[in-house]
Amino acid sequence: MGEIISGKALSKDVREQVRLDVLALQEKYGKVPHLAVVLVGEDPASQSYVRGKERACTKAGIHSTVIRKPDTISEEELLDIVETLNNDDEVHGVLVQLPLPKHIDENKVIDAIDITKDVDGFHPLNVAYMHLGRPAILPATPKGILTMLHSKNIELQGKDALIIGRSNIVGKPAAMLLMKEHCTVTIAHSRTKNLKEKCLRADIIVAAVGRANTVTADMVKEGAVVIDVGVNRVDGKLVGDCDFEAIKDKASYITPVPGGVGPMTITSLLQNTLECFERIVKP
Repeated sequence: MGEIISGKALSKDVREQVRLDVLALQEKYGKVPHLAVVLVGEDPASQSYVRGKERACTKAGIHSTVIRKPDTISEEELLDIVETLNNDDEVHGVLVQLPLPKHIDENKVIDAIDITKDVDGFHPLNVAYMHLGRPAILPATPKGILTMLHSKNIELQGKDALIIGRSNIVGKPAAMLLMKEHCTVTIAHSRTKNLKEKCLRADIIVAAVGRANTVTADMVKEGAVVIDVGVNRVDGKLVGDCDFEAIKDKASYITPVPGGVGPMTITSLLQNTLECFERIVKP
């Protein structure tokens, strides 16, 4: 049986380090990082995610503010809120929870966030800097994936990595980060032909397509590393994109769902908030 990479256990250790770092920053600068989250509407998943962020910030000693607005808010009013947060010296991280109502241009809102406060790493300049190999705030989920791989000292250099999913939030940045680790990366998606053949060649599989049982045991070679980013509900049960029970005996390392990549996403967001704070406050 392969070794399970528990994001729940790892995030506990990383968050404790964040808490200690916050204490050190408070002693040094006389203030703590402040994350402001803007939540629009009543989407249950967004509400749950934001509550998780609030709890994590509180435990880490990070000041957290949530600005809740109805889904009838105008684009102009939302952009005004973002501008106010950008100009507030006491706010070090700004996050607008996605998705937004259809009448609001998400790209326009993301573009409006000050790059120095962009804890999500979604601003076009942060994305460009990441691709250029320059210092950048990294998107939380791909950053969490890399932290998980490093936590087990998994050799990445020269390995064949397959990313299933091409989203701007996970797939594309995960591919870029693995390339920076000297992996040879292939990106697959919903229209990819011969997916099984590509999976069987991969030393590392990152499944982030949002469809249960996309990766089955016969698609994974012995000793492969399987990172499951998917979150799906099947018969009331939360499952990933991979057939965990069948694959765990073939993989050298595998992440579970739940308790895998998910906890590391919020943990990475806390790390990003510290990074933004230090960039802004450091003399």
